[in-house]
Amino acid sequence: MAVNASLFNRRVATVAVLGFSSGLPLALSAGTLQAWLTVQGVEVSQIGVFSLVGLPYVFKFLWAPLLDRYHPGWPGRRRDWILLAQVMLAALLFAAGAANLAAGTLTTLAIVAVAIAFLSATQDVAIDAYRTELLHERERGFGAGVAVTGYRIGMLLASAGALLLADAIGFAKVYQVMAVCLLLGAAASLAGPPVPNAVPVPGNLAAAVAEPLREYFRRDSAITLLVLIFLYKLGDAFAGGLTTNFLLGALGFSLTDVGSIYKGLGLVASIAGALYGGALMMRLGLYRALMLFAWMQALTNLGFAVLATVGKSYGAMVAVVGLENLAGGMGTAAYLALLMSICDRRYTATQFALLSAVASLGRVLVGPPAGYLVEALGWPSFFVMTFVMALPAVAILKYKRRLLESLDAAQARP
Repeated sequence: MAVNASLFNRRVATVAVLGFSSGLPLALSAGTLQAWLTVQGVEVSQIGVFSLVGLPYVFKFLWAPLLDRYHPGWPGRRRDWILLAQVMLAALLFAAGAANLAAGTLTTLAIVAVAIAFLSATQDVAIDAYRTELLHERERGFGAGVAVTGYRIGMLLASAGALLLADAIGFAKVYQVMAVCLLLGAAASLAGPPVPNAVPVPGNLAAAVAEPLREYFRRDSAITLLVLIFLYKLGDAFAGGLTTNFLLGALGFSLTDVGSIYKGLGLVASIAGALYGGALMMRLGLYRALMLFAWMQALTNLGFAVLATVGKSYGAMVAVVGLENLAGGMGTAAYLALLMSICDRRYTATQFALLSAVASLGRVLVGPPAGYLVEALGWPSFFVMTFVMALPAVAILKYKRRLLESLDAAQARP
């Protein structure tokens, strides 16, 4: 399907680069940091404690009202907080690279890592708000697709790319290289267009906290939409949470197989899905895209049930992984567009942070029950169950069809 040439504009390009900037720091305070600590011989118990540095991503909604209420002023609303976070992130990444783990500065590195996660989460809040306010309604689907693409490329560079580079130059220099890469996002913040039709900021901090909640929960379908947000990717989250274990342990694929097919092909397919799904939303509209992609996500989960029955088959693995990630990428683009459509432009930072926190609950909570379900049901029945788990979201979409169709028109811009 051809993509309208008008979508390739300054707004969408800015969203793509900021997506890259958003994805880059996450791995640097998580998986890549764990790899660095492991290479340096840090004890496993201490590395486990470092996993807590990711908590700011969970609680970012607590300080999101500050970004709605206060503005440094330059280079413009939303871009000011983004630029400030990016410059400070780059400085901290340089500082992390300068840390000498052999000299016993583990505590210092932990503090720097928490600060990186905090600033990264703050950057995400500001970027989500900026993207929501910047994109025209007709651009949201494609804009969500390019944002997801940029994010995944940033994650890939900061994870696989960083590990490969570390073999040649060491982790300390890798973090300094990543600091330079992050400045691409700072350039986008400076060059990005201003938010059109700016709305007044809340009068005080108390209003910035209370008014977004009051405005949202006054809506007739507030609770139903929250349930939809929680459920839309739940089946995918259950299926994906233990897929690596399934491919390695149950089917006997090698680490190379999983790395190249599940991770490599999966990444390419998810990027293609995000871009194609975002473009397809122009034709379908929000409701039909959400419904189509929900069914695709559910049905492709059944592919893993087939794979579990067939056993180790490279052809089946490639087909199942490719289709599942393609559908997942399309669903993510529509999902992000839904969150943008729900937000009131007066409180985009706070409301988007709250909605995305609800969206992340499924990913956080699926681990323990997924393991028990596999033990109780076996792999084929477990993956059939993930299909069933996707059906309540489909039912809510159908129930709220009029509301979702009205969001396109209600959020339209001149």
